[in-house]
Amino acid sequence: MLKYLWISLIVIIADQATKWIANTQLVYHQKVEVLPYFDWFLSYNKGAAFSFLADAGGWQRWFLMILATIISVALFLWIKKLKDDEKLAAIALALILGGAIGNIIDRVILGYVIDFIQVWLGTYPWPAFNIADSAISVGAVILILSGMKKPYEEKEKA
Repeated sequence: MLKYLWISLIVIIADQATKWIANTQLVYHQKVEVLPYFDWFLSYNKGAAFSFLADAGGWQRWFLMILATIISVALFLWIKKLKDDEKLAAIALALILGGAIGNIIDRVILGYVIDFIQVWLGTYPWPAFNIADSAISVGAVILILSGMKKPYEEKEKA
């Protein structure tokens, strides 16, 4: 199932390219309204998801980098062990892997992750995110759905 790693590569390239564009074209913490409830908003996340641990003093950079690297290796090995009929899981894991590596690159080079997409839930701004985060989220949803599909298929066979 390693043939699906091209998805990871596309996610990494798209993520890094869009982060570079955002970082060179947007002003830090200055919102650019694109559509109602959708803005470009450049921010730097030194923490994990939703800026968790962002103010932890610096140790979190190394912790999150090491954790993401371990998870990436585990994802790669998981993809490698998948059977030919587990294509949906392979696609999901490739999306998650690409997103994880995209954010690792930022942490290694910059010490933080560049976020630039912001959506609003009514008057509440969702924390800014990026292409890597989106790939991780979409991959996680696909993985959950593919896992839910499997017991249903096994029940039909019985």
